[in-house]
Amino acid sequence: MMRFKCIMGALSFRLGVQIQRKDISCSTRVWCQIQRHKTGFPNNFKEYEHLRQLYTPEVPDYFNFAKDVLDKWAEKEKRGEKTPNPALWWVNDQRNEIKWSFEELAFHSRRVANVLSGPCKLQKGDRVLLILPRIPEWWLVNVACLRTGMVLIPGTTQLTAKDILYRLHTSKAKCIITDESLAPVLDAVAAECSSLKTKLLVSDRKREGWMNFGELSRTASSGHICAETKSEDPMAIFFTSGTTGFPKMTEHSQCSFGIGLTVNGRYWLDLTERDVLWNTSDTGWAKTAWSSVFAAWIQGACVFVHQMPRMETTTVLETLSIYPISTFCSTPTAYRMLVQEDLSRYKFQNLQHCLSAGEPINPEVMEKWESNTGLNIYEGYGQTETVLIAGTFKGMKIKPGSVGKPSPAYDVQVVDDAGEVLPSGSEGNLAIRVTPHRPFCLFSGYTDDLERTAQCYKGDFYLTGDRGIMDEDGYLWFVGRSDDVILSSGYRIGPFEIENALIEHEAVAESAVVSSPDAIRGEIVKAFVVLKPAFKSHSQDQLATELQNHVKKVTAPYKYPRKIEFVEQLPKTLSGKIKRAELRNKEWGRP
Repeated sequence: MMRFKCIMGALSFRLGVQIQRKDISCSTRVWCQIQRHKTGFPNNFKEYEHLRQLYTPEVPDYFNFAKDVLDKWAEKEKRGEKTPNPALWWVNDQRNEIKWSFEELAFHSRRVANVLSGPCKLQKGDRVLLILPRIPEWWLVNVACLRTGMVLIPGTTQLTAKDILYRLHTSKAKCIITDESLAPVLDAVAAECSSLKTKLLVSDRKREGWMNFGELSRTASSGHICAETKSEDPMAIFFTSGTTGFPKMTEHSQCSFGIGLTVNGRYWLDLTERDVLWNTSDTGWAKTAWSSVFAAWIQGACVFVHQMPRMETTTVLETLSIYPISTFCSTPTAYRMLVQEDLSRYKFQNLQHCLSAGEPINPEVMEKWESNTGLNIYEGYGQTETVLIAGTFKGMKIKPGSVGKPSPAYDVQVVDDAGEVLPSGSEGNLAIRVTPHRPFCLFSGYTDDLERTAQCYKGDFYLTGDRGIMDEDGYLWFVGRSDDVILSSGYRIGPFEIENALIEHEAVAESAVVSSPDAIRGEIVKAFVVLKPAFKSHSQDQLATELQNHVKKVTAPYKYPRKIEFVEQLPKTLSGKIKRAELRNKEWGRP
């Protein structure tokens, strides 16, 4: 609580921001006036088949998102040509809130830009590691780095000292920006990082060896000229979630996200400048850049942020009920938690569009959400290395279990290990065509790692590392990461289908399926199952048999889990993805 008070006080004092605790019902009535009636019809296109005709982005030689997008919206506001919707709307559990227009966002971010290039002595191209929770400063630093041409490296607040040391060593970051909670952790490893020159603390209190964000921002000039950045200049580095090994540094250019995420904002999220988008992703991951920075602001929409330190289902449901959020995007894990609540207690009067990304969502969860809210969940598939690869778009038939059809940003195919396109219905590698024209909205490469970058390409394609199937209607079906596919008695079995079958059973909260060694079959299917609280006292032997029989009925019988282990929780990455590799290594006795 002390840290929060410090942040609020410092922000108000240094930036002249009026932080209010409003009568939310009154605020909501005002905002409801600009909301549309619920509709399943798209705003920005007529039907999926027309998307490739509409999506014709132009990539100039020079591009800067702050100058060419954000400041253009600010100019429209000044001329009264934009719907009066905030650029950023931040709230917390106490219902304090901050609303910034695009003009105000520009004003405050220019001050922060001058802090970085002035007292911090950073230059264009220098790398800045940013580790902050969901507070307004996180967005200001993002925009300030864009203005100065500095390379932003976001990190989640859940990082340990070992994680931070790895990121500082690998990235050679010259500056770190964090708050009081992580400053001691950073101090414990800073001496081992020779490249680190500047430590900037977000707090209203001083700390030895740190510059103070508040003091410097309060006295900084609000006049700043954006750096001239080429479209292919580095813009950000995102560390992958590390599901298959040490996190890789994924580098994106100024245009790959700044222009490329138009496909997300305009077509998948289907945003307009009247919309209020709430994306619940952690600030350390690329998905926050996707939806809570670029995709929303490309469209002039409002980015809604709840400070929420951790996923709280009641907080999410109450927030969707109280605030005029029109578009909601979250993870399958979050939706699995939400549908276990009594959704009939909540009314989402402004909610128009629900989406999910991060990993495949279970059809059972989609059905429960739709039956209780009247809203479908539109799935999206992408990676840290890409923009939206595939998705279900408004107006499309939703096939539960499918990640939808290819986005217009890419030519997506299913290919064999030699890079040859496979016929529909065949399982293979999900891939993006990169010749004769390499998509500009693909990552630049893994920073300082040419070998791992080269391994991603085969023939004319970038291989995503995922396995899938394209059906005769052009829908893509995710099978699993290449390493997750189970080979048993000559059969190829994807874990996702088994996990879908298991979660349909009333006893299962979540599960993870991996291969387990077998003397006769080579490998067999093993399921790690987390039970719902009401079933934890039941006989595990009986439940295991019941679950095996259930899977046999729902899927082909050869796919059922011959081994089941009940666990209290599943190992997950910091971004919430299941670490199947860890479970698989345990089964095979590998470190």
